[in-house]
Amino acid sequence: MFKGITRRWILSTMLVTFLIVILIATGIIYTTVYLFNNEVERDLTSVSDQLNSVFENYKTDNSTSFTSGAQDYIENFRYKEKMEVMAINSSGRIILTSTGFSYDDNENLPDFEAAKSSKDGSAFWRGTIGSGESVMSLTRVITNSNGTAIGAIRYLVSIAEVNNRIVIISIIIIASSLFILFLIVMSSSYFIRSIVTPVKELSDTARKIARGDFSTKLEKHYNDEIGELCDAITDMSKDLENTEQMKNDFISRVSHELRTPLTAIKGWAETMQISGRRKLDRKTFDKGMDVIIKESGRLTGIVEELLDFSRIQTGRMVLLNEKLDILAELDEVIYMLRDRAVNEGKHLLYDEPVEVFPPVYGDRNRLKQVFINVIDNALKYTPEGGVVAIEVKYNSQENPDNIIITITDTGCGISADDLPKVKEKFYKANQKVNGSGIGLAVADEIMLLHKGTLEIESGVGVGTTVTLTLPVLREG
Repeated sequence: MFKGITRRWILSTMLVTFLIVILIATGIIYTTVYLFNNEVERDLTSVSDQLNSVFENYKTDNSTSFTSGAQDYIENFRYKEKMEVMAINSSGRIILTSTGFSYDDNENLPDFEAAKSSKDGSAFWRGTIGSGESVMSLTRVITNSNGTAIGAIRYLVSIAEVNNRIVIISIIIIASSLFILFLIVMSSSYFIRSIVTPVKELSDTARKIARGDFSTKLEKHYNDEIGELCDAITDMSKDLENTEQMKNDFISRVSHELRTPLTAIKGWAETMQISGRRKLDRKTFDKGMDVIIKESGRLTGIVEELLDFSRIQTGRMVLLNEKLDILAELDEVIYMLRDRAVNEGKHLLYDEPVEVFPPVYGDRNRLKQVFINVIDNALKYTPEGGVVAIEVKYNSQENPDNIIITITDTGCGISADDLPKVKEKFYKANQKVNGSGIGLAVADEIMLLHKGTLEIESGVGVGTTVTLTLPVLREG
């Protein structure tokens, strides 16, 4: 019936709370009984204190004189309406009472026997007399000058009213405790439901998300930690849904990117195979081989990009760092891409700085990969007749720790909505242009591994600027 959080709550909190309430109620009832009985005892003790002066002249007399004195004391007793007083002889027999009624000689007087053996000559007793009435008594022994008991005075008071008060107060305490326990149960039930129900919904939603149902909506009931968790799971579901969509788009793009060169390679291979049975002219052969080599390289690039992305995701990318001249590496990449820019009718502008730049510490092949990726993107999104400008800056006074490389194009630009996402995995802002959509993600990770940064500024219709920042090598 009870399991999980509910069971732990009942065992660790509610049972302890119940025990505390019960102990407090029991303690209050016990204290009430003690205080009421103690009050009756104080009243009896206060009345009996006058015996010291009343029987002072009888301590040296015999029992007959004690009987006379006791009769005089009882007749003049002021509290007859509140309690009964009686005289007991030395043998334990009641000889006089303030009520005038005789007592059974066989009636047990435990307080008399206890008083004779006590140090102060007095004893209390609480019990029920022959009529069934609850009473409390105090017996004080009267002794002569030799210390011999010549009799005793016993005070008897009914405690039925006191017991009734104790019962009423106990009922009130028990009822209050039950009411408190009821409130605790109700509040605890509400509190448990306020936790268990949302947690169960969270669990069900998490299972649906795990099965790939990202459309599941999670209702937020409270503005607390549970509510924040609901918001977090809702945001996670949306992010997973977007990621799933981007992943599917990515798979579709990569499939297309792989299929295109494979189709070209297969087509030209079949053409050359069929034509090989006849005499194949040199021009067709060279064209076919050029296509096969070009598309094979393109295919290799896609596969390498995917492998790099996998290495980064699993933390297995290892840099082969060394001291290198960043301008030489950048110049080599620009030289590689300049012919492509000319063939596409685009202007690739770069003026190599004349001053000497400090070296950097990094992996030359990975840094070349970043340069190729960024410049390739710039050329890809720049229309015919457009410009891609590359600039390298180093200011030993204002910024002596970093070399800054900027690649600016006059392409279509990136919208404000897409700009924060272009470095995310699988994301591709422009679906019309070929590409896997992970190039910038890989480039950004490579820059981070070099303790550098890759920042993008762009606007639709005004082009894009990519800023690469690399720390210089501090030797010694």
